[in-house]
Amino acid sequence: MERFGDELRRERMRRKVSMESISEETKISVRHLEALEAGEYDSLPGGVFRKGIVRSYLAAVGLEETPWIERFEASLRESGTENGNTDWTEFAENVRRNRSGVEPKQNLRWMGVGTMVTMLGVLGWAVWKFALHGRLIP
Repeated sequence: MERFGDELRRERMRRKVSMESISEETKISVRHLEALEAGEYDSLPGGVFRKGIVRSYLAAVGLEETPWIERFEASLRESGTENGNTDWTEFAENVRRNRSGVEPKQNLRWMGVGTMVTMLGVLGWAVWKFALHGRLIP
């Protein structure tokens, strides 16, 4: 059976689509596209990003997605490249870390807003109490 990357390269060349045009259209680096065609799946980003690269490549070349994605997944299994929950676990852990870093900044922002509103309230009260009642102006 022919390797998945070789089939992709053959179809791309048959349709006369250059790597640079795919890269320009999809915003995927030529290095990642070359790794995909070479079957070097470890050089690609993991999880959903890897599959997204394949989908973008297929759309740029004009290939039907479903059968090619099935071939890609079979090729991943044959190559022994992980395509399981570890990618999702790592992704979820990164999201958790990034979100936990945002919360304290949000709290500080709301504390600043509260302080400003309080200061405006005190200033408004002072103007009302002293200036409008003639205590500051003789």
